[in-house]
Amino acid sequence: MGRAFQNRKESMAKTAAVKTKIYSKYGREIYACAKSGGTDPSGNLTLRGLLEKAKKDQVPSHVIEKALEKAQGAGGEDFAVARYEGFGPGNCMVIVSCLTDNPNRTFGDVRQCFTKVKCKIGTPGSVSHMFDHSAILAFAGDDEEPVLEALMEADVDVTDIENENGQITVFAPHTEYAKAKAALTAAFGDIDFAVDEIQFLPQTITELSGDDVPQFEKFLDLLNDLDDVQNVYHNAQC
Repeated sequence: MGRAFQNRKESMAKTAAVKTKIYSKYGREIYACAKSGGTDPSGNLTLRGLLEKAKKDQVPSHVIEKALEKAQGAGGEDFAVARYEGFGPGNCMVIVSCLTDNPNRTFGDVRQCFTKVKCKIGTPGSVSHMFDHSAILAFAGDDEEPVLEALMEADVDVTDIENENGQITVFAPHTEYAKAKAALTAAFGDIDFAVDEIQFLPQTITELSGDDVPQFEKFLDLLNDLDDVQNVYHNAQC
C-alpha cells in the first residue's frame, strides 16, 4: 500500500506539473493577445476564441483574469511571436511556434532540443512551405450549404468545408480567421465552436517506425517542456 500511495503521489505531482505548464502557456498567450489587440473579447475575436478554448481546457479563472489585468497595465513584458522549423526524427517536418521576450534564448533552447535527438534546426522556409497556415472553425451541424452561403456572402476565402459525424468544419487561410468567425456568428448566432484555432496543417504525412518513434516522443517532450513554446506542428504519424 505504501508503494502504491507513493506511485499515486508521484503521478499526481506529474499531473500537477503538466497542468501548471499548460496554465502558464495560456496565461502568456492571453496576455500577448490582449496586449496587442485589446482586452475586450467582443472587439478582439482572436482573444475571444482563446478564452473559450482556455475555459474548455479548464484553465482557472484567476489565471485568465491575471493575464487580462496584466495586459491592461502600462508597460509590462513585450512578447513576440517566433517560429522555428526543421526536420525531426525520421525526417519528419516540424514547426515550433513560440512566444518569447528573448528570441536569442528561445532559439538556443529550441535548437538544443533538435540536437538532443540528433536532428538539426532548419532555416526559415525550410519546411513551412509544406504546411498550410489555416484557420479552422468546427461546430455542430449537418448541412454545409447554408454555411458556405454565409461565408460567400461575407466574401470569405474558404479553402474547404467538411461535413462529418454531425460536425461542420470550415478551413480558410489564417488571414481570413476573424472574417470567417464573424460571418458564422452573424449568420447562426452564438455558436459553440468545438474547434476555433489557427494551425499549420501538413500537406504530406511522414510515417515513423522503429527507433524513430521513441525519439520523436522524446523530442516533443523536450519542446513542450520549454516555457516559450506554445505549439508544435508536425507531419509525423507513429
